[in-house]
Amino acid sequence: MRAVVQRVSEARVDVEGDGGLETVGATLDGAPALLVLLGAGAGDDERDVAWMASKIVGLRIFEDAEGKMNLGLGEVGGSMLVVSQFTLYGDCRKGRRPSFVGALEPGAAERLVDAFVARCRESVPHVATGRFRTHMHVRSVNDGPVTLLLDSRQGA
Repeated sequence: MRAVVQRVSEARVDVEGDGGLETVGATLDGAPALLVLLGAGAGDDERDVAWMASKIVGLRIFEDAEGKMNLGLGEVGGSMLVVSQFTLYGDCRKGRRPSFVGALEPGAAERLVDAFVARCRESVPHVATGRFRTHMHVRSVNDGPVTLLLDSRQGA
């Protein structure tokens, strides 16, 4: 699995609804938060889900009383917005059009993303999501900025 993790002061994801854009997921107002753009790749399984969830929930990227990045999301009472994003597996090495052959097929990817969200909810009370297989509008205010790239194949 691959993830882009951003420390944010706010984030939300909107999709087209009957009356225009409708918000389907958002971080809690005023709470420290993470926006996680998450992709599942061919060969990913529950071990990748477990590693990624544990790593992201435990990232010490929130400031303590001394201003050092020393606290995890659970320690600061934060929230998380998870947005599935197969384009994290886009291969741009050849030509100008990305190849997505490294991305997991949609049905299996959705199951892994759901499993990731379920694991995160064991430690983080508020985990919101986008809507799988829809065109989403993701809005965020990056805090820091702090942006990290994670890959379960390189970390395990």
